[in-house]
Amino acid sequence: MTKKRYLLAAAVGTVLSIGGYAAYRSWRDVSSGQSAHAAKYHCPMHPAYVAEKPGDCPICNMKLVLMEDSSAGRGGSPEEGRKICILHKCKMPNCIMELPHKVGETVTCPVCGTKVFDAPADARPLYYRHPMRPDVSSPAPKKDEMGMDYIPVYSEEKSGVPVEGQAAMVLSEESRQMIGMKSEPVERRDLAVVVRASGKVAYDPELYNTLSEYKEAVRAREKVKDSPYPDALERADALVRASTLRLRQLGLTDAQIEASAHEAAATNLLIGGGGGSVWVYAQIYEYEIGLVKAGQSAEITTPAYPGRVFRGVVKSVDSILSAETRSLKARIEVPDPKGLFKLEMYVDAAIRSNLGRRLALPESALLDTGERQIVFVDLGAGRIEPREVIVGQKAEGYYDLLSGASQGEKVVTSANFLIDSESKLKAAAKRPPSSKGGGSSSPEGGAASGRRR
Repeated sequence: MTKKRYLLAAAVGTVLSIGGYAAYRSWRDVSSGQSAHAAKYHCPMHPAYVAEKPGDCPICNMKLVLMEDSSAGRGGSPEEGRKICILHKCKMPNCIMELPHKVGETVTCPVCGTKVFDAPADARPLYYRHPMRPDVSSPAPKKDEMGMDYIPVYSEEKSGVPVEGQAAMVLSEESRQMIGMKSEPVERRDLAVVVRASGKVAYDPELYNTLSEYKEAVRAREKVKDSPYPDALERADALVRASTLRLRQLGLTDAQIEASAHEAAATNLLIGGGGGSVWVYAQIYEYEIGLVKAGQSAEITTPAYPGRVFRGVVKSVDSILSAETRSLKARIEVPDPKGLFKLEMYVDAAIRSNLGRRLALPESALLDTGERQIVFVDLGAGRIEPREVIVGQKAEGYYDLLSGASQGEKVVTSANFLIDSESKLKAAAKRPPSSKGGGSSSPEGGAASGRRR
């Protein structure tokens, strides 16, 4: 019996010694500012998993973070507020996405690195949204069908949405690099558009005959201008007016018509022969007629002479659209001293139209939905804002920017579709409460409440 008492006393003494040593270690760690909690690591997405050394989460492979990062400053003093990551608004207890801090302290989200914003401790949410369905909201706190709390939406989170269905966002440097996002400033550039059109060397007996009639009418009027018979002069003027109208309908300008009256018959331009120059008729489609004007330079190529480029000048553009092709005829005069061009020969024309110095938007920055045109402006510090813009002509990799962005502003030129998707998701999350499934008296809320009861 004495031996049993001895063994029992020894066991109790051992337990007390171990407990005392553990208490001593705990006191020593606390007194030195190295608590056991501060030395542990846990997963940002799975807070229940805790490790004593850094590494990766075995569930999602996310890098573990120090627990002291998420627990620092949880004193709850009056001057403390909350900082909530703009991208990760988790409201679960002890979640490191919600970091208490002193007002003015700089904190970043340990998951995405995005800067967080201040939400005063006494701030009232605008409304509450479903944690899994951003389109469902409630004016009062409630739980979803799985028992999760609705997420409060504060006034700081509800920023102005410049484009309907799109929302501004914040991307960390790591996220920008991961998706390959790049931006480029909007600048003024000398823009030019090259209008490419098919054409052929002119064979136009109708125009030739009309020009000949006009010249004869002018000469006849000169002969009777001093006639004592007014009727003769009136008939001569009528013939000149009629031929002039016909030439205008065939596309000649008033200057060309006036000049043709004093020129020799240019058969080489219209019906061949004579050498010197030829006319090329290029078909300009309706959407490009505002770009082609008399006096512009043009480059002519033809399969008959591969590798050779002939240069000419636009002399006139028709004033009447073709009903069949919805195009205008541009007349290009091309020097041909060797007589290489043959009548009705097919050619390709490239007419250069200089737009002048304009505000230029990179082509890759524009998202055209068919109903509107959108760009994403890089405001700096990770902030991305959608803008609706109006553009004009497309010119050599750029658009003529008419409105929506200013000179010097940076626009996103790559990863636009990924940013567009994120912007639409955030817009859906920020959608204000509606009566559709959002109120506390909704069928969903009632059923959920009934199940919980």
